This record gives sequence, C-alpha cells and structure tokens, in this order.
Amino acid sequence: MISISNQLSSQNKYHSQITIVGTLFFVIGFITWLNSPLLNFLKIACEINNNIVLFFVTFSSYISYFIMAIPSSWLLNKTGFKRGMSLGLLTMAIGALVFIPAAMTRTYGLFLMGLFIQGTGMAILQTAVNPYITILGPLESAAKRISIMGIANKVAGAISPLILSAAILMGAEGIEAQLKNSTGASSRESLLNSLAGKVVDPYIIIAIIIFLLAIGVWFSNLPEIKQQKEEKREGEEMPLSLQRTSIFQFPHLIMGMIALFFEVGCEVMAGDTIGQYGRMLGYSINQYKNFTTYALGFEIIGYTIGIILIPKYISQRKALKFCSSLALIFSFAALATNGWVTILFISLLGLTNSIMWPAIWPLALNKLGRFTKTGSALLVMAIAGGAIMPLIWGAIANVTPNRPQWAYVVLLPSYLFILYFANRGYRIGLRLKREDIRN
Repeated sequence: MISISNQLSSQNKYHSQITIVGTLFFVIGFITWLNSPLLNFLKIACEINNNIVLFFVTFSSYISYFIMAIPSSWLLNKTGFKRGMSLGLLTMAIGALVFIPAAMTRTYGLFLMGLFIQGTGMAILQTAVNPYITILGPLESAAKRISIMGIANKVAGAISPLILSAAILMGAEGIEAQLKNSTGASSRESLLNSLAGKVVDPYIIIAIIIFLLAIGVWFSNLPEIKQQKEEKREGEEMPLSLQRTSIFQFPHLIMGMIALFFEVGCEVMAGDTIGQYGRMLGYSINQYKNFTTYALGFEIIGYTIGIILIPKYISQRKALKFCSSLALIFSFAALATNGWVTILFISLLGLTNSIMWPAIWPLALNKLGRFTKTGSALLVMAIAGGAIMPLIWGAIANVTPNRPQWAYVVLLPSYLFILYFANRGYRIGLRLKREDIRN
C-alpha cells in the first residue's frame, strides 16, 4: 500500500510539474505570436511603408534571445530554475507596460523597446523551460514531451493573434480608408492616436496576468532539477562530458545551434510574414490579419501527430529527416505558385516546422552532461533566427513587389541544412553505437 501511495504521489508531482511548465509554454506562445497583429497595427499607427523597417518588430523581439541567453544561463545558475522562471515572467510584464507610453506618444522606438524587454524575459524563460522538460524524463521520449508543450505553445499562438486583432484592429480598415482621404494634419493625428490608444488596455491586462503568474511560480512547489554529477564508474567508459573541457568541443551542439537558427527563422517567416504577403497581394486587413492562425493551426496538427508517433513508431531523428524533406517540397511549391496557393503552402510549413523544434533540442543536447545548461543557453541564442531571417525576407520583398513569393527563397538553404543535421550533423564529434545511428 505504501509503495502504491508513493507511486501515485510521484505521478501527481510529475503531472503538476508538466502542468506548470505547460502553462509557461502557453504564455511564451501567446506573447511570441502577438507580433503578427502588431505588424498590421504598427504599419498603420506609425505609418511604416518599408518592409525592412516594419520587420524590426520581429527583430527586436527575437534578437534579445541572442543577447540575453548567456546572461540568462548565468542568472539560472544563481537563482535556480524556479526563481529564474519567475524573474523571466516579471521582465515580460515590465515589457508589456512599456506599450502604454509607446501608444500614448505613438513612438515606434518605444514599441520596439517594449518588445525587446519582453524578449529578454522570454529568453530567461526559454533557457529554463526547454532543458527542464528535456531532463524531466527519458531522453528518447523528450521530443514527445516537447511536442506536448508545443501544443500548449501553438494553441496560445493560434488564439493570441485573433484576440489582439479583435482588440486593436477593430475598424482599422475604415481608419485606413479615412487616412487616405484625410487632408488635414489634425484630423489625421486624431485618427492615428485613436487607433494607437487601442493597444493600452490589452497590454495592461497582459501585464497583470503575467505578474500574477510570476508570483504563482515563485511560491509553487515546482522542484529544482539539478544536473546530475558525473563521474567515471569502474568498468565503464568515462562520460564524454568529463573528457572535454569546453562547450565548443561538442561540434554536434554547434550544428544543432545552426539548425535551430534556421528552424526558428523559417517558423517565424511562415507565421509573421504571411499576413504581409497577403497585404501585398491586395487582400483586405480583415482577411490577412488572420493568416498567421492558419500556419499555427497546422503546427498544432503536427505536434499532435508527433505525440502519437514519437518515439513509439518513429524516432525523433527520423521525424526530423522526414519533416525537413517535406518542408523543402512545400517551399519549392510556394516559389512556383502565387496568390492563395502560395499562402496555402506557406501555411503548410507549420505542419513540418512543428516536429523540428522538439527533435533538434534533444539531439543537440545529447551527451552534454555537466555542460547542459550552457548548451541550452547556446540553443536559446539560436532563436535569433527569428530576428534575422524576416529582415532578409523584407529586403527581398522590397525589390520583388511584382513577385513577392520570391522572398521565400531563403527557406531553401535553411531546410537543406536542417536535413543535413538530421542525417549527419547530429552525430559529429560523438561516438555513437550503430543502433543509435540507425534510429
């Protein structure tokens, strides 16, 4: 009876941990995918006509991961996972509050500052939650656990653009029409200020919810997961991490970092540029404001398939290999078509992108041992792909206005490298058994 009771207690604690971490993934997804409606909002409110300038929205949000990932790792080493997560949430709440003076003054730079501060908080949170969910169970099923978290993340990502669009873009099409016909400076300013003011209340609510969640995590019973101390046991080979003295002596991690850079860049392009692509095709704002939800809807389907198939029917590496190959096919199809057909193929990339993130993480962190936290920080830095690649898309879109789908050519080398990582890059520098390679 005692054994059964202890087992039930252990299962309840595990489910509690999964629920808390799942909630954090939900919050990350909700905040991350607000960029799409913000792009549509800021284009009108701040009168931005250049695609490169506009995509500084995604740049400001994602470049913070590159800048803050190593400091985040240092912070987590000082505070531990739980308190680090709380501090990350508090930082995100502060970033949300910056939107208030940004809206009141209609200052694009302040909006970008708020996004950077939010991104800093998410960098801390991502540095904690991704290795946490990876270490929480067996490595071979890590992709399945991350896929479950991915569903929480992408469900939030699918509904957040709808919610924020309804709050801040209601009547935006009418305001846009009035701005085109407006001749007086004062009436124009009045219209723009009334639109900008719509963002204040939603971000106050967001800040309050995140602040309360930060307090809840701080006082929760979420356990601290410490990296297992490694030592050589008699009769066993010395662990790889004890044989090496630097994180940069794990080339498979560097390959994983590059693969993750491209994966995040492709995922952000599929989600955040699709609305602007629709705008360039002549769709109304009431139509293209919801295009991001299509891509994220396919991601949810992909994560669900991953949970069912990995690792029972297919290994996470084979899933990564299949999805990167399929993504290349969709990318070629998007370049060869136009109009709503291209929108469909870009949306379908959500299906393939869904498996890539959860598969790359465990493959890149494999055999890192005592270097796991630092390795995780490097992988979080790779999220900067979401900052760089949309800017490249914007630069190409600026010079190909008659064929805007050509901007998606950057998808091809990205998915080719991810396919390389799935075939060979994941094992560079590792001594793997034949059965590991076959998987």
